Amino acid sequence: MNESETNEAGDWQNTFIDSSQAKQDDETARIVARIQVLRQSIDNIDMAIIALLAERFKTTAQVGVLKAKAGFAPADYHREDYQMDRLRRIAQDAGLDSEIADMYRMFVVSEAKKRHQRIAEAGGDAGVLDVFA
Repeated sequence: MNESETNEAGDWQNTFIDSSQAKQDDETARIVARIQVLRQSIDNIDMAIIALLAERFKTTAQVGVLKAKAGFAPADYHREDYQMDRLRRIAQDAGLDSEIADMYRMFVVSEAKKRHQRIAEAGGDAGVLDVFA
């Protein structure tokens, strides 16, 4: 089956939402309008998540500076275990699959460790990071 045959057959995986689809009928127009509202909410949530991640990494950079000054290793496995359990509980309470919490934890922990290592190698100078305020 070629691409035009697939699209004529209604290949939903290759559709996109635009104003011309909203003109098809009233129900489609309501669906398109609702999708647009939801997408705006998603965009707002994404903006908040990025802002919170920036704040989180600014705070973990401060931890990295203190670890470097005290001669501590960038990794703290006791804290990681605690965080893993804590985030799984939070995810469960929020109705979120705990695997998503695990992926989030793996991302932030590995990134924080990398940043702590860079700070330690710079003698405790957080200025080696891309952003630090």
